[in-house]
Amino acid sequence: MTTSPNKLIIRDLGIQDYGPIWQAMQKFTAERNESTPDELWCLEHPPVFTMGLNGKKEHLLNIKNIPVINIDRGGQVTYHGPGQLIIYTLIDLKRLNIGVKDLITAIEKSIINLLKQYGINGKGKENAPGVYIKQKKIAALGLRIKRNRSYHGLSLNIDMDLTPFQQINPCGYKGLEVTQVKNLKPELDLNNIKTDLITHLSQLLGYNNMTYTSKTIVNKNL
Repeated sequence: MTTSPNKLIIRDLGIQDYGPIWQAMQKFTAERNESTPDELWCLEHPPVFTMGLNGKKEHLLNIKNIPVINIDRGGQVTYHGPGQLIIYTLIDLKRLNIGVKDLITAIEKSIINLLKQYGINGKGKENAPGVYIKQKKIAALGLRIKRNRSYHGLSLNIDMDLTPFQQINPCGYKGLEVTQVKNLKPELDLNNIKTDLITHLSQLLGYNNMTYTSKTIVNKNL
């Protein structure tokens, strides 16, 4: 018997090194089956640049004391650091009866709806995944799909040091500026934003049976 498509496990993992989490996502996706519930992993990373499968070194401009990791999502280079909310979407697309484009649209719309809730006008861009505020990027997304199952996910800038973005062409776009929630609504904090974004995303994807846990998934069996 397969798991109901409405069941979702949400893991609040705090600050985690990038490498072990990436390996855990790969392991989870490789070992899951038709009965494995979908999961959202919510966390922050220490400073790190990640390069997608098609990433070009020309987009690394002046890297200083921050590691660069080549990974298996789509897209170019981006930066992750403390104060940026990461949500990794480990989802069985076939069971939800959605395509990759549907998932991308749901992720972007969830962020746009979240920002609208706070009185911020965010928009997507055709052929440039993510969410933007007056041409400045506030959220990025990148996915990997294997056997109709996704991993990687989204990053939302909330209250972080944005200067490392100056060391790269963010997402492969020369001169692209970035912004964050703190610059627009300084009274908001990461934990409240995380709760609200999970609500928007889970509703758009049709989940109504959610379980919250802080149980880690790194180097442990689920």
